[in-house]
Amino acid sequence: MSINCKPRPSRSSAAMVDSASCYCAVLLVVLILLGSVREYSSLPTEAPVKGNHFLTRPCDEIYVVGEGETLHTISDKCGDPYIVEQNPHIHDPDDVFPGLVIKITPSRS
Repeated sequence: MSINCKPRPSRSSAAMVDSASCYCAVLLVVLILLGSVREYSSLPTEAPVKGNHFLTRPCDEIYVVGEGETLHTISDKCGDPYIVEQNPHIHDPDDVFPGLVIKITPSRS
């Protein structure tokens, strides 16, 4: 004779478990949405900087290319017409991207 201490799940307890998991899922989705709305509303509302904001950057010997800059604009600003010759890692002068580190010989500050 074996004694089973575990109660057998009835249909009503299975229904309760299903509805509880559904409510938990809905609550989780609501919390995620509220978190993303709060995160979005706390972002700065300033407009991105546009225009000639790179004109005030100094022309140091090691120069990091910024967004919107070309070798021509850097050459004009810093007075160094030999940027390509001093930087053998630049294979294509038209393929300059933000973050590219170049060596320049500044003639004016």
